[in-house]
Amino acid sequence: MMTADVKAIYDKYYPTGTRARDILERHCRSVASLAIEINDRLGLGLDHETIDRAAMLHDIGICMTDAPGIDCHGTEPYIRHGISGADMLRREGYDEEVARVAERHTGAGINAADIAELKLPLPTDRVLMPETLLERLVCYADKFYSKSGDMQRKSLERVRSSMARHSSATLERFERLHAEFGDKME
Repeated sequence: MMTADVKAIYDKYYPTGTRARDILERHCRSVASLAIEINDRLGLGLDHETIDRAAMLHDIGICMTDAPGIDCHGTEPYIRHGISGADMLRREGYDEEVARVAERHTGAGINAADIAELKLPLPTDRVLMPETLLERLVCYADKFYSKSGDMQRKSLERVRSSMARHSSATLERFERLHAEFGDKME
């Protein structure tokens, strides 16, 4: 169930009935459900409302990006959707815990070396690596669902292949998340 505060920000930036809203809501609901499932299975101790709010808002910044395939017609490159979302959440008065999940979920986290080596259009003065349990959990669950195609849960091999396409360092970071959250799922 979407809380009133999450619904309000969805309504403000993603009108009901639009394709972008449907994609965002479906994707985030899938991520939230998987994150809650992992939390419960592993006894992580995070409360469901916290996980749900963070997961439902982790991709709120996609509307700021130029991603016509998911009906987003902003000006930012897609790689910036996390920091754009975090900035939106801060402007809207959300707490840092939720804003940081948005800011740090992209890839399996992005470090300063990645930004420099790949010449990514991202700031180097922010931490873009998931640090807290909540940040790591939502980041991990997010890797199993795309916002395009059939939007069904991806296989582990498909996720690994996607991470490896970015860089070997990204795959290594994903493998650490998988060791923390996934090995016990299979």
